[in-house]
Amino acid sequence: MEFYEVIRKRRSVRKYQSKKVPDDILNRILEAGRIAPSAKNIQPWHFIIIRDPEIKNKVARACRGQHFVAEADVIICGCAREKLAWGRMGGYMSSFAVDLAIAMDHIILAAANEGLGTCWIGAFNEKEVKEILRIPEDVRVVALTPIGYPAEQPRDRGRKPLNEIVSYEHY
Repeated sequence: MEFYEVIRKRRSVRKYQSKKVPDDILNRILEAGRIAPSAKNIQPWHFIIIRDPEIKNKVARACRGQHFVAEADVIICGCAREKLAWGRMGGYMSSFAVDLAIAMDHIILAAANEGLGTCWIGAFNEKEVKEILRIPEDVRVVALTPIGYPAEQPRDRGRKPLNEIVSYEHY
């Protein structure tokens, strides 16, 4: 697909087929996350690939009961090492969440390019996810996404026009 077409066609998928995602496709998607930019090129991220049905079900429960998450063949848990990340973004904050978000967006768009569905999951209990996936205390869970073959094509929910979200020279 052409790049802008991928961006326009990407949707949040909440229903998946039971079909497996081939390893070569998953590896291409993960490579897209690996090469994402990060502040000072620190790359503070770590991705946990979850395919075990029992673990997927536990993670889905920790995602505030969003059971569709476990329907997908794969769940990717995007983590970041807060203390490793650049600590002065904007002069006041750590870049860990932004760095991870950029990498996850690369992953999500690469999945869309492969004909796969995803759904950015920000509603989760970090403590529970960390326990289930044995994530070290100093590592933060920033986002998760299921990845799989869509069982439905979600409708276009629309976006605000540019004139509502863009200004020039001043806010």
